[in-house]
Amino acid sequence: MTQNPNLVRGTLDLLILKSLTWEQRHGYGISEWIELVTDGSLLMEEGTLYPALHRLRGKGLVESEWGLSENNRRAKYYRLTRDGQKHLDAEAASWTRYTSAVAKALAMEAPAT
Repeated sequence: MTQNPNLVRGTLDLLILKSLTWEQRHGYGISEWIELVTDGSLLMEEGTLYPALHRLRGKGLVESEWGLSENNRRAKYYRLTRDGQKHLDAEAASWTRYTSAVAKALAMEAPAT
């Protein structure tokens, strides 16, 4: 993604929370969703994903429980909490403003005076 760890963490958290908007998912399902919706541009490795899920759980933004996966294997499923939804809404709005401002600056063809 980028070398700025704060941007990476914020982006990762935002994508994880968004992936849980419609349904609970296990870690691999979250990773698959991110890869799918970004057309393979963003790949989530276990060493990045699971610490982020643990951090989000610690903040009360996601909850988890054990269940059975599609393969009948035991898996931890994560779901968005009410606070997680509020956080997602606020961060998504902020991200949209930020990316819009950057896109506007990058689209400039002549120096602004």
